[in-house]
Order: sequence, then structure tokens, then C-alpha cells
Amino acid sequence: MTVEVALRTVASFAECPTWDAAGGSLLWVDINRCEAHRFSPSDGRDTAVRFDQPVAAAKPRAGRPGELVLTLRDGVAVAGRDGEVRTLTDWSAEGVRGNDSGVDGLGRLWVGTIAGDTAPGWLGRVAGDGTTHRAVTGTRMSNGIAWSPDGRRMYFVDTLTRRVDVLDYDMASGEAAGRRPFVDLADADGVPDGLCTDTDGGVWVALFRGGAVRRYTPRGRLDREIRVPASLTTACGFGGADLTDLYVTTARREPDHAEPLAGSVFVVPGVAQGVAPAAFAG
Repeated sequence: MTVEVALRTVASFAECPTWDAAGGSLLWVDINRCEAHRFSPSDGRDTAVRFDQPVAAAKPRAGRPGELVLTLRDGVAVAGRDGEVRTLTDWSAEGVRGNDSGVDGLGRLWVGTIAGDTAPGWLGRVAGDGTTHRAVTGTRMSNGIAWSPDGRRMYFVDTLTRRVDVLDYDMASGEAAGRRPFVDLADADGVPDGLCTDTDGGVWVALFRGGAVRRYTPRGRLDREIRVPASLTTACGFGGADLTDLYVTTARREPDHAEPLAGSVFVVPGVAQGVAPAAFAG
């Protein structure tokens, strides 16, 4: 397995690599710089749109090329191609902070939040009209969200627990329940951050401060580890025309002279077949 630099950049905190099949491009965000990026592997072009608050995740919208659904610090919003931003839900008064998100096989958006000083975080489903259904409460630092190939399992990371958890998922209703540990990473170098899944049921998880991405079998057994030349490995996601390229985002310590590639986006070509990402249907 060869780790290549897909995009050499100096992102402060790159996160949430998501393949946009309609656009043939990779969406990623730089949280601290309030930017959503679109990277084209075919020509190496990377473009960014800046917003007025941190952007934790950007997902494509079904049937609306170029439009994005954004998980922001203060809520969820839709960004049109003309730059207009429309808020779907706002939790700024609650005191939590938006973080990672995922879209299930039927286009439902799931969002996790980071707890505030007095407000617990949560994991919930946000509809197109802003209605929010909270499935898990009491989280501290919500991160990776992904589904098994058959859609019957939902994987979720609350980073400070140092675990990847799994929930039973009903694709017909969009209900998640029965949260339980899937993999315990208490003894790992680094803590679990973003994750994705492959068509064999494998779960790939980025280890923040560990400089690695690990793959676990559907039974939770470690069977592969990919070292990344940047210790702040934040998230991973499959992309490319056949979804066999694993993209990995990283963050950068400021100032950071020891890791010249920190903050770049990496790719591991042909490593596995990823589960096809869905676009937000709201």
C-alpha cells in the first residue's frame, strides 16, 4: 500500500473527506479557517469557499449539483452555488458545537456535536426542514459516522471514550438504537476520529495523534494499519470513479516544522472498495 500526497497544502484542520460522485470531486473542509473545499483529482485543482463560522463537514445535495449541506459550529445550513446560505437548524443558544456528519443510504443527514461547558453533546438526524431527532445524548466529542454495506449497522465515534461504537440501524425508518462498543482503542497510539466503511464490511478509522488509519473486520478484529506522514490524522473516506482510493485528511500544529506534509490530503490508491456515499436528500 502506497501513501501518496493527493493535495499538498497547509490546512489548519482538514477534515471529513467525502466523494461527490456527481461532480467527480472530493469535498473536504478546513474547520479552523471556516472553509469548504472541492478537490478535483483529474486536474489537481482545489477551490475553497469561506463562511462566517467553522465548517466541520460538507456533503453534496442530491439532484442539485454544486450545492452543499454544511455542518457548522452553530447548526446545519445549505449553501447554494451562488454562495447563498440558508440555515436549517441553529443550536448556538444550546451551547454545543457541530462536528462530523454522515448521510445514510436514503439521503438522511446525521450530525454529531461536541459538548459545551454545561451542555452535553448528542448524535441526531437532521431533516430538510430542520427537524432534529436525537438518538444518542451525553456525548463529549462526536466524530466519525458511517454505515455497514447492508445499512443495518451504524458506526459512531465519541473520541474521548477512545472507542468505535456500533448501533442497530433501521434504514426504512432511519432509527438507530442499541449503542454498544465495537472496538476499544484505549491502548492505541492516538485517539479515534473520522471513519468510513468498505463493501466487505470493514471499518476504517483515523487515529488522531497516531499518524495512522486502521481497518477492522466486521467482527472488530484489526487486520490492517496504514501509516501516514502526519501525526494528526483526522479522517478518511473512499473516492475515485470506482471508489477504491482511500483519501486521508490531516491537521497541522502551528508552528510545525517537524512534519512538512502536515495539513495535506493523502490518498492510498486501490486499497479497497468503499461503500458508495449518498447525497443529502433534504
